Amino acid sequence: MGHSPLNDLVSAVTDLTAQRQDTVANGQARPDLNREGRTGVPEVIYASGKDLDQLRALCAVFVERTGRAIFSRIGRDEAKALITEFPHCAPRHSSRAQMLVLRKPECTVPEGGQIGIITAGTSDLPVAEQAQIIAEEMGCRVTLVGDVGVAGLHRLFAPLHTMLESKVDVIVVAAGMDGALPSVVSGLVDVPVIGLPTSTGYGIGGQGVAALLSMLQTCAPGLSVVNVDNGIGAGITAALIANRVARARKT
Repeated sequence: MGHSPLNDLVSAVTDLTAQRQDTVANGQARPDLNREGRTGVPEVIYASGKDLDQLRALCAVFVERTGRAIFSRIGRDEAKALITEFPHCAPRHSSRAQMLVLRKPECTVPEGGQIGIITAGTSDLPVAEQAQIIAEEMGCRVTLVGDVGVAGLHRLFAPLHTMLESKVDVIVVAAGMDGALPSVVSGLVDVPVIGLPTSTGYGIGGQGVAALLSMLQTCAPGLSVVNVDNGIGAGITAALIANRVARARKT
C-alpha cells in the first residue's frame, strides 16, 4: 500500500497506543502529550479555574515530557510562582496577554512561516499578543502592528504595505467596537485573513457581539473568523496556514 495521509494517521494512532498515555497530573488532568506531534499544535494549558497545585503538576509533566509548558489565562501570582518553582526553565511571561511559557534550554522549535497581526486599537493588544505568542511557539515569525483602526484608516496603509512586502503568509486582524477592520484588510490583500473579534465596545453591541456579527457578515471574500477574544485559536490557525506554506516553499 502506498504512502497516504491516512497511513500517517494510522501510524500516529498506533504510536499513541505504544506510549505512556495514562499520565495523570495531580490525580485529575490527563494531558495530551502527543498533540503537537499528531496535529502540529502544542497543547495549551488553560489556567483559569485551576489551582496552583494543578498548574504545578501539569507544568512538571509537560516540561519533563515535551520540554516546555504553555499556559493561557494565567494570573500574575500563579505565573510568578511557576517561574520560581521551575528555575531551570527559561520563562516568557506576558501579564497583559495572560500567557506563560516555560521552556527547557534544549527545547527548540523548527522555523515556520510568517504571520502579520494587526489591531484596530490598543485595547485589542492583549488578545493579539495571545495570537503572537502561540504562533511564535509554533515556529512562526510574527510582525504585530497596533492601533490602525478605521477611525483613522490612513494609519493602516504603511504597515500593511510593509507586511505584504515581507511576504507574510496570513494576517490576523483583531478589532472590537464595530469590527470593521478585518473586512477592510481582507478587501485589500491576496493572503488569507483571520478576523479576531475582541470584547471592546459599548451597550447592546458590547463584549464583542457587534464585532463578531460584523465579521461574520463580511462581504470581503477570504475572511475567516474565530470566536470573541480567541487569540489562541486565531494564532494557531494562522500558524497552521503559514507553516504549511513554508513547507511547500521548501519542496
